[in-house]
Amino acid sequence: MTYEVVIGVEVHAQLRTKSKLFCGCGTMFGLSANSQTCPLCLGLPGSLPVINRTAVEMAVRAGLALNCTIATSNLFARKNYFYPDLPKGYQISQYEAPICEHGWIEIAASDDKKRVRIRRAHLEEDAGKNVHVAGTNGSRVDLNRAGTPLLEIVTEPDLRSADEVVAYLKGLRDVLMYLEVCDGNMEEGSFRCEPNLSLRPLGQQEFGTKVELKNINSFKFVKDAVEYEIKRQTKVLSEGGKINQETRLWNPDRGETAVMRSKEEAHDYRYFPDPDLVPLKLEKEWIEGCRKQVIELPTARMQRFISEFSLPEYDAGVLTSSKALADYFESCVRLFRQPKIVSNWVMGELTRELNHSGLDASASPVSPERLVDLLQLVERGTISLKAAREIFPEVYSSGKTPEQIVQEKGLIQVSDEGALVAVINDVLTKNPTQVAQFKEGKQQVFGFLVGQVMKASEGKANPGKVNELLRKKLG
Repeated sequence: MTYEVVIGVEVHAQLRTKSKLFCGCGTMFGLSANSQTCPLCLGLPGSLPVINRTAVEMAVRAGLALNCTIATSNLFARKNYFYPDLPKGYQISQYEAPICEHGWIEIAASDDKKRVRIRRAHLEEDAGKNVHVAGTNGSRVDLNRAGTPLLEIVTEPDLRSADEVVAYLKGLRDVLMYLEVCDGNMEEGSFRCEPNLSLRPLGQQEFGTKVELKNINSFKFVKDAVEYEIKRQTKVLSEGGKINQETRLWNPDRGETAVMRSKEEAHDYRYFPDPDLVPLKLEKEWIEGCRKQVIELPTARMQRFISEFSLPEYDAGVLTSSKALADYFESCVRLFRQPKIVSNWVMGELTRELNHSGLDASASPVSPERLVDLLQLVERGTISLKAAREIFPEVYSSGKTPEQIVQEKGLIQVSDEGALVAVINDVLTKNPTQVAQFKEGKQQVFGFLVGQVMKASEGKANPGKVNELLRKKLG
């Protein structure tokens, strides 16, 4: 039997606020355990939550960018479950009235575009973290993350393959990072994804039993985990077995999923309105103010780069994959109106050095102005393109200007016609055989003669001028 794959995805995106969702504790990653906590984080009796306005604003901006309807009336609920990292015994979330609903995002799928529907995006607080130390008898709890603001984004079951899941996640992550509402760091848990996957006989309308996948912190692992689970479920069903509704962990070392627990239904959490939080009312004028803060998003910016700068689709896609890189590129083009040349340098030399340094384009030691200075030296013929590429790593690491390095290394090209003609005459005199061959029609000899002129000038001759003057001399 042939089966159809049906996948929906839940994403928990940590919002980039300085404080938590319902208290003033910080949200910085990597600090010592339990150093960012207060009575509210610890679930102590009598501590009362107060909503973080910035988190609400970020959620609304994200919802608008995802084409969602924004709820003017919001209600927070208690999601009840018991686990050591949840000292209150409940998580404050949204259930019946999410802040964002009925949106969509467009992704590239099999050489075409596909619209993935967003069912809901709602605010909720994060739980703490259980810390298991090898060789000890017990585990510890770090509550630094408890109360950190999350936006949970849930799709409809519109995805049909691992590649589509990865395309959706990359597109969603780009949008959130462009808006600067989430840093997108999967390794630190700022962008956590949980695919829900089921199979059904091809042509059947009813959904199969779904399995939720957890513990996935890279796009590669997402693809591997989904593909493994498709094969596993296909094998079970083909052999007459039954799929259990459960949560499974991805083990990247073994390349397989393993059962974590049976999957809960919504009613298992016994949601009810949180009595400590009054309904949150959003004025339509305030929502429209948030809409004005939604900047040009990756897909639109990519299309503009193609039309405005005549860039190939590949270049535009690479440049707009990061807001910082796209901003850097546009800053350069405003100063140096040759977009393709700028694109080549930003995607090539600059990106290579940034990757080696582990830096974002916004933190580049080479400013757009300094890169343009280097490109202008090449355009004016002051240095060769080869020399510019050779000195770029030093421009990047030393803090010196391109002009300083060019002067120190003696890389200024010789463009003076008198000086070049003297060198060319000397080369032609020393190579009469090649000159005769060229005049007999052997065009390939021309390259040899150019090389001899460049060698005689120790690489300082302007190649364009050399070609021009040499052709005149040879007739």
